[in-house]
Amino acid sequence: MSIYPSLEDLKVDRVLQAQSTQMAQPAAITAAMPSAPQSNPGLYPNLAELSSYMGLSLTDEEIQLNMALLPAGGSEVSVPPALSGGSLAQSGGPVAPVTGNDMGLRRAEIKVGVREVTLCKDQQGKVGLRLRAIDKGIFVQLVQANTPASLVGLRFGDQVLQVDGASCAGWSTERAHKALKRASQDRISLIVRDRPFQRTVTLQKDSAGHVGFIYKRGQITSLVRDGSAARNGLLTNHYLCEINGQNVIGLKDQQVGDILESCGRTVTVTVMPNKIYEHMVKRLSSGLLKNSMDHSVPEV
Repeated sequence: MSIYPSLEDLKVDRVLQAQSTQMAQPAAITAAMPSAPQSNPGLYPNLAELSSYMGLSLTDEEIQLNMALLPAGGSEVSVPPALSGGSLAQSGGPVAPVTGNDMGLRRAEIKVGVREVTLCKDQQGKVGLRLRAIDKGIFVQLVQANTPASLVGLRFGDQVLQVDGASCAGWSTERAHKALKRASQDRISLIVRDRPFQRTVTLQKDSAGHVGFIYKRGQITSLVRDGSAARNGLLTNHYLCEINGQNVIGLKDQQVGDILESCGRTVTVTVMPNKIYEHMVKRLSSGLLKNSMDHSVPEV
């Protein structure tokens, strides 16, 4: 006689175990059990969970923990080197570091964490700032040139988390503007996150002075195959927001081209996806973007 049960015995045991388990289940639990196995949740949260993400409210303790502390020496970005006797845009060789000492890279840097900005109103009681509500968060839509907002370094796309200690999460555009209007003449405190919808890409010009992308009305429409833009991860359907940290929103394509041409061999562009950009500048006229937007070269 074998010490192991037969195949038929095993089948009978499994049937009896299944029946006893089912009988032990309370009726309420049995009714709540799904009739078919559920699929595993996706890697990304659903849209309902994302709807309030950019309106994330930070407590005073979290603000202090997230205040940006930047290491000395800057960062490094890989860009293709020049090859003798050939076009840089077609090179496939090793990459060379561009250190944080590169002025354009330092001007364009999107800093991690949050910071406090203190500004005051001008003689007309203005700060030179237009805000926009997106996904329950408040964002900088326009910074006018030569105003208190431009002098303290606020930029298009910055997220305002608090105004004078009050959380902006869930505010409407109108409520944000009213908060600025009611604020003190001499001191307004803003807690700001640095341009969360934007990213920077550092490019290297080829021997003809090209960086490998084509744009129309500020939007990147195509990339040159094997060019610096394609190799460094630039994408189409994005708008140019800055070149070496200088705001170019609202400028004509020829003006943008002149700025690109005046740059050195290394160029850092700041871009934003077109869906977000078009929502951000909604109801702003092209004339306002061109003539009122701060297009000065930021200080480092």
